This record gives sequence, C-alpha cells and structure tokens, in this order.
Amino acid sequence: MEEHTMTSRHGHIRYQATRSSSQLWLPTLVGVVVANGFNACATIPSKFVRQAEPGVTLTALTSHPDAYKGKVVILGGVVIDQKQGEDRIWLRVKNRPLDADYIPHMPVSSEGPEAGHYWVKVLAKDLPKGYRDWSRLIVVGQVSDEVPAHQEASEGVEPVLAALYLRGWGSGWGGYGLFEDTWEDKRDARYLLSTPKPLQKNN
Repeated sequence: MEEHTMTSRHGHIRYQATRSSSQLWLPTLVGVVVANGFNACATIPSKFVRQAEPGVTLTALTSHPDAYKGKVVILGGVVIDQKQGEDRIWLRVKNRPLDADYIPHMPVSSEGPEAGHYWVKVLAKDLPKGYRDWSRLIVVGQVSDEVPAHQEASEGVEPVLAALYLRGWGSGWGGYGLFEDTWEDKRDARYLLSTPKPLQKNN
C-alpha cells in the first residue's frame, strides 16, 4: 500500500513537472509563430507597398512594357550575373514569382514566361557586401526604358528596374533562412529616372 502511494506521488510529481514545462515553452512557441507572422507582413516596408502597382508580374512587364514605364513594381528573383557601371551595379536577375507575403518561389514551369530574366540597376554606394551571397531577393524598383549596354542580343529585350529597395536572403536553410541584408535608395523615386541634363555650350 505504501509502495502504491509513493508511486502515485511520483506520478503526480512527474505530471506536475511536465505540465509546468509545457507552460514554459508553449508561450515561447506562440511568440515565435507570431513574430514570424509579423516578419512576413513586414517583408517590404509599407511605404513601398503603397507606391507599387499591385500584382504586377514579369509576364505583364514583358508583354506591356509601355504600360508600366515609370511605375513602381515588386518582383522576386535570384542574381545570376552582374556588370559594373560608373556609379551603378547592373544585376541580371532570374525571376522568382512572389506569393501573397512577397516571398519569392520557384516558378511553376521552368520554361514559362515567369521563368524569364530582368535587370536591376543599383547605386553601388552602400550596397551590402554580402549581396553576392544572396540566394534570392525581393526587388522594389521603378520600370525604366533604358537598355543595358552589355545586354546580349540573344537575351532579347528584358525589363529594367531602377532599384528603390532590395531585401536578400542568405543561403542557409536552402535559401529559406533569415533575411541577410537590405538596401534602400534614399532619394525620392521621382528623380531616379530623370532626364539627362542638357549639354552646356562653350562660350
């Protein structure tokens, strides 16, 4: 009888310890889930979401370039090449369609229009050194009609975005790890595609 009582007491103590442990880690788990939810909502600063044309895809940009010229759009992708300009870096990006939370993913088809490419011109100043290690990125940019001088004829006409904001992921967890870095052009977007200054005549 005494042995049964002791066993019951130990079982009760074990149950209490398990319940106490659950009470400790459960709020932590909930907090992590909630935090990740907020991170998903804050993938892109709200000011850029408000500026951007909603739901624009690479297919739309390629099919109707004139309709989007000068407008702000949001695309995803992975950098596959880069060219150095005078004060800018040109990034050639393979498209990765965005989901509802602006997270880039592989396109449904590897040969469809959403599996195409586009260029991003970025001010070299303050660009994170780790951008070469980004496994994927989000681009908020203003559509330009500029054609990269180094674009190959075989590449066809690919859209060009003047970058306003970039957010990149590191290569950890198969590219689905934590955000690596962000970059933002601090200038007003209205001046990014300003026309060149007229040449001054010599007196």
